[in-house]
Amino acid sequence: MILRVDPSSAVPPFEQIRGQIAAMIGSGVLADGQRLPTIRQLAVDLGLAGGTVARAYRELERDGLIRSRRRHGTVVTADGAGSHADEADRARRLLEAAGAFAVQARQLGVDPRKALDAALKSLESASEAAP
Repeated sequence: MILRVDPSSAVPPFEQIRGQIAAMIGSGVLADGQRLPTIRQLAVDLGLAGGTVARAYRELERDGLIRSRRRHGTVVTADGAGSHADEADRARRLLEAAGAFAVQARQLGVDPRKALDAALKSLESASEAAP
């Protein structure tokens, strides 16, 4: 599982992790029953505090995408189609991510059309990277 966290992003690190894992579950990259790294291991791998990863995992568990049990680890519980995620919550999170992107683009002084082109290219490359 490959995750990237951009420390300069306006999107908080826990949300970057949550969003990437949720997207991998939704696209089928992470299958039902697949084990995720421990909070401690993922925090070390990403150079983050354990609480940051723990918050991402808590939100994924709240959304019904993963299940964490002491001594048994954390596993994916969704069927890969994102059916467990509430559509209204997904729309809200997308709007939050778009808002954070807009703030960062404005702070960089980027033309809105160029910012949209960059976002589209990122979405396309993310789609190509998924199996």
